[in-house]
Amino acid sequence: MANYPSDGSETLPARRTRQTAREKIVVEKKTRKATGYDKYVNWKIFIVPVALLVIILFMPTPYGMKDVGTEYKVGPKAVINFITQSLFEKKSEDAEQWQLLCAQIMEQNVQMGALGKKSFLKRDLKWAKSNKIQADKVNFEKSLAYVTANVSDEAFLDLMQKALTLRKDGLKYEELSDKDRSEADNGAWAIKVAMAMVVFVVICFLTECIPLPGVAFCIGLLLVFTGVVSRKEVTMLYWDDAVWFIMGSLMFAAAFVKTGVDKRACLMMFRKLAVPNVRWITLIFFVIISPLAAFISDHALAAMFLPIGMLLYQNSLTRDIPEDPELSKMLMIAIAMACNIGGPGAPSGGARNVIMMTYLTDMFGMDIGYFQWLIYCAPFVLIMIPLTWFIVNLRFKPQITSLEPAMAQLRFEIDKMGGWNRKQISAIIIFVIMVFGWLTEQTFYEMGWLPVRLGIGVIAMAGAIAYLFAGVTNWRDYQERVDWGVVWLYAGAMIFGRILDSTGTAYWIARSLLELLEPIGVNSGLPLLAASSGLTAIVTNLMADGPAAAAVGPVTLNMAGLAHPASAHLPFMAMVTAISSSFAYCLIIGTPPNAIVYASGYLEPKDFLRVGLPLWILSQVVLIGLVAVFWQVMGFGDLPGF
Repeated sequence: MANYPSDGSETLPARRTRQTAREKIVVEKKTRKATGYDKYVNWKIFIVPVALLVIILFMPTPYGMKDVGTEYKVGPKAVINFITQSLFEKKSEDAEQWQLLCAQIMEQNVQMGALGKKSFLKRDLKWAKSNKIQADKVNFEKSLAYVTANVSDEAFLDLMQKALTLRKDGLKYEELSDKDRSEADNGAWAIKVAMAMVVFVVICFLTECIPLPGVAFCIGLLLVFTGVVSRKEVTMLYWDDAVWFIMGSLMFAAAFVKTGVDKRACLMMFRKLAVPNVRWITLIFFVIISPLAAFISDHALAAMFLPIGMLLYQNSLTRDIPEDPELSKMLMIAIAMACNIGGPGAPSGGARNVIMMTYLTDMFGMDIGYFQWLIYCAPFVLIMIPLTWFIVNLRFKPQITSLEPAMAQLRFEIDKMGGWNRKQISAIIIFVIMVFGWLTEQTFYEMGWLPVRLGIGVIAMAGAIAYLFAGVTNWRDYQERVDWGVVWLYAGAMIFGRILDSTGTAYWIARSLLELLEPIGVNSGLPLLAASSGLTAIVTNLMADGPAAAAVGPVTLNMAGLAHPASAHLPFMAMVTAISSSFAYCLIIGTPPNAIVYASGYLEPKDFLRVGLPLWILSQVVLIGLVAVFWQVMGFGDLPGF
């Protein structure tokens, strides 16, 4: 495509030539090979995950699964009964409502590893509701008042430690009653189903032997057919705030494309480049997106930059090169990876960071300040920006390297638009309000200015509906421009992660791997940090990063607490776990930015592996190197065991 003048003075022959080139591109696009959505089931490959699924389901249940099933299904009931008998000399079924509530709160704290009295007294009704504990104000206050007045700090800690020992070591599968053993068997069966599901889903994602949205529905069907969840539960599990966010973000991206706001934003970002080479443009993506991801939702950044990346690609094609898959993949992957590596930089960079900080406070009474987190973790982001940029440019080799034709075409099209019109201004105003809502809704709720938590998903959908009300879009725009398959794909990813967490499968994986590593000396010090980082990085590619941190965090923190009691080792374990839970580079389901850029239609699942696998290894090396060198300089080397 020739360079077009930016002043609108293009000649008629030149316009006809450009129109002919465009028509040729359209024809060739229509005849290109089928995408993942166009394909039918490849039974030669699909029989492999199906066969492995069946083999795992019918294999004998390992004792470790039965042990975890006992802990998850029988443990809570046993702990609650133990607490009511110890505190009130009553069985749980005979306890008064406030006494039972007190035991339930303590049992939930045992699950989290939060054993101190201070953690118990910090609980409130919001916390109880979030942990599915039914409570009213009167009974809640009565239970807190009883513990405050009648249980000393030492006695409370002793009771909680005994309850933890009972849950983890005191309950033996072979010693259970018939009724409890049946419950433990159900728990072990759910873990086995979840592990079979992991194998099935990962192979299907990597091979695309079945259209990926179909995999999302297979997850729900498998869980219902095996009795892990009911038909009513499965439908509720498919929806989550993150799913609403992805749906809403793809809808507002469609509004940006329709109104031409994406063109104006793209030109403003790159117009000052002397040489708009694809290498420099991807570097700008990393330099802008990654630091922002430490303070702004990575979901939002991926959605904001997706139309810009698509626009750059579409306007770079020429008559000689009507398609350049490597260029499109390079731009899309750069956006996703820039989002993924930025989150560890600050506590506000993702739910995983807040989860680990909360665990640390609840379990051990230690706090990591915002500034302290920045000092220790921001260098990781700064190091990873050039390294990730280098890997992306190394793994993808586009034919088109100069994006000057794209810039010229953008200038030409914007000149034809003229000044900002009403729809473009409305699109920008609504978008700014959405971003403001994402940044402030939690703070406003905690300050009491909002009666309910809205969540980023509700705000994104409110923005998408606002575009309809403002006349910026109609529903046909959303129907044609939004990849609804990606919405269902991520809905399936959410149920996948929730089942791994709720059944104890993620905990079983974490415990099993750490038990295997313990004999070779990785149960303390720097080796323990390295093992915990690798473990978390594996689990986070199967689940969303937040649930991964929630599932693995108590395991890694408790191991650190046992290896280095009463030491400052624990905050560093919390930060390592949080950082490594962002290494979800390899699968579409690992993180929302991966799913969002997949919606472009230019990527295949294996493209994430091309960059994700070397980046996963490199991130581990950088993190452990940072711990061993920079954190040592900052005082880490003085801790016990190092």
